[in-house]
Amino acid sequence: MNSPTEIDASLQAVASDIRKLDPDGARTARVLRETLDQLYDGQRTGRYRPDQLYKTEKTHCGTLVEINLQREFKFQDGIDLDYQIAGVDVDCKFSQTLNGWMIPPEARRKLCLVVWAEDTATPHWSMGLFRVTDDRLNNGSNRDAKSTLNAAGRKAIVWLFQERPLPSNVLLQLDRPTVDRIMSLKSGQKRINELFRMALCRIVSRTVIATVAQQDDYMKRIRANGGARTTLLPEGIIILGQYHSHSDIAAALGVPVPGSGDSVPVRVTKAREAGPGTARIKGEFWKVALPSDASAGAPQIPVLRSRTEKVVASKMGADSRSR
Repeated sequence: MNSPTEIDASLQAVASDIRKLDPDGARTARVLRETLDQLYDGQRTGRYRPDQLYKTEKTHCGTLVEINLQREFKFQDGIDLDYQIAGVDVDCKFSQTLNGWMIPPEARRKLCLVVWAEDTATPHWSMGLFRVTDDRLNNGSNRDAKSTLNAAGRKAIVWLFQERPLPSNVLLQLDRPTVDRIMSLKSGQKRINELFRMALCRIVSRTVIATVAQQDDYMKRIRANGGARTTLLPEGIIILGQYHSHSDIAAALGVPVPGSGDSVPVRVTKAREAGPGTARIKGEFWKVALPSDASAGAPQIPVLRSRTEKVVASKMGADSRSR
């Protein structure tokens, strides 16, 4: 049997490897968000909440988390358990209830990577490591001989990430009657338009767009030329995307900066002059509109995918003028 010193060294080696792979936890958070969205399968089902899942799906969630973490971090298969990290066998356990992990008999005296996530209006997640010993488990077990952690077991967890924010689902941030009303509209385009009206200055992910539109080409519902970007301009609403020019506008306005696949709807109004919270768009200054501000038209914002593209476009213009 390993000595306490050897056990501690194994745990620290595994913790060190995980921290090197994911220093700030961003990769793990993304995996958890994508796994939950994978379960909801919103594009086909319109689901977006944990309570909409079947019991069997909730049970399957732990398996998906284990698989998706292994794919993301390229963990080797374990000899007896799920993974081998830093040359050490590690079992992975996920629960949507904090401290609800079910520890199997084969993990006794070995390491467990415990992961928790809850999908709410303010979603969070945690990940930790602990050595499974009999004195850290409750006496009772289920028919598979799996046991839960007792107070000593919970205290023994070495937290790698604790109470970290999970990428949010805007449908869980809006009140239920509002979401129900959005989802009751007959066409995908009408649902997307209403979603952007109700989710001002919030990040709307690609997955949420798919869930609300429930159509194959769901991103088309955002675009100009008939999509939400065109329809909502007369109401003063612009939709910022992942483009660099849009990121600059979002930062200047003081609203969330959209990441890859994200959209941020903002109702704007003209500002008299430059200042904090104002963005220059097509030679005019704009700011976030207050609820009391009358609805007025918004500017058609430029779409340049990157700063490199902006430079290339400028050079192409200069070349054409020199001919």
